[in-house]
Amino acid sequence: MLRKHGHEVVAVLVGKDDSRQIPRFYLEKIEAPVFDFRSPNFTALYKQKRPNLVLSVIGNFLQSFIFRRSILFVKSKILEYRPDVVVNFYEMITGLAFRTYRFDKKLNVKLISIAHQYMLLNPNLRTTSEQDIKYYFLRMITRVTCQCSSKILALSLREMPGCEEKNLVVVPPLLRPEVFSYEPAEGNYIHGYMINTGYYEEVLDWHTKNPQVPLRFFWDKKDADDVTVIDENLMLYRINDDLFLKSMAGCMAYATTSGFESICEALYYRKPILMIPVHVEQEFNAYDASLSGAGISSSKFKLNKLLNFIPNYRPDECFREWVHQAEDRFIREICP
Repeated sequence: MLRKHGHEVVAVLVGKDDSRQIPRFYLEKIEAPVFDFRSPNFTALYKQKRPNLVLSVIGNFLQSFIFRRSILFVKSKILEYRPDVVVNFYEMITGLAFRTYRFDKKLNVKLISIAHQYMLLNPNLRTTSEQDIKYYFLRMITRVTCQCSSKILALSLREMPGCEEKNLVVVPPLLRPEVFSYEPAEGNYIHGYMINTGYYEEVLDWHTKNPQVPLRFFWDKKDADDVTVIDENLMLYRINDDLFLKSMAGCMAYATTSGFESICEALYYRKPILMIPVHVEQEFNAYDASLSGAGISSSKFKLNKLLNFIPNYRPDECFREWVHQAEDRFIREICP
């Protein structure tokens, strides 16, 4: 969007840990120099399923000296490229860098932060007292990521007011242009995504008991073949952006570990969703999606729950129109 409107993206910095790799399609399509650095992350335990929050905090604390180097790295790249604007997609190291060097005149650069989690800072989003307790630490982390931001853009599944006092503006989700290349069709298979390969056993167990239901699942297993055929009704694909979207557009329903972008894509294609949150951020994604009637949540890949939900699914008819406003709104807010 920025390039289309005459702006230049000079570099991209990606925070990651050693357990994850930057997808190949991202490196190929971003068309800018990409630099990675160590960043706080969840520690996945128990066959790589749900992260352990306590061990995550301990592990990240023990690596704090590495993260200090990351803060210096982010600062050095900003000084090297001298951008007019830094756009931060919910990266804690970026927020800490701007906070640490807020009095450094050399780092006098406009910071704009973008994420779905910033909806948690919007007083117009209603949550229960029980959810407020659950999301307490997530709100704390969220505030750290957007420190010193001149504007906070909260990605939302629906239009609602922002909060001028917090410089918070509600904007539509950012969907990649390829999403608009496919028209939804009614298929006979369940499309799925497992962010952690530990869920494979759950999917396989369900498939063994329900072999008649076709499943097409995507995963990010590093050493897997492009396509792993278990049998004629269970196929596993290494993550591939175009194939993933094509499969989603043609499925009858979607099962996911509740990443925000793919939930939005399923909403755009009007596909009912089963959401299996892996951590608290994804629990919030699933909660917010349920407010739009997108689907149901589960602690496991119980696909029979999804099959039972399909007849009751009613798509949000306003969502597509909301998404189509994204480009105008983002350009207006980032480059006034």
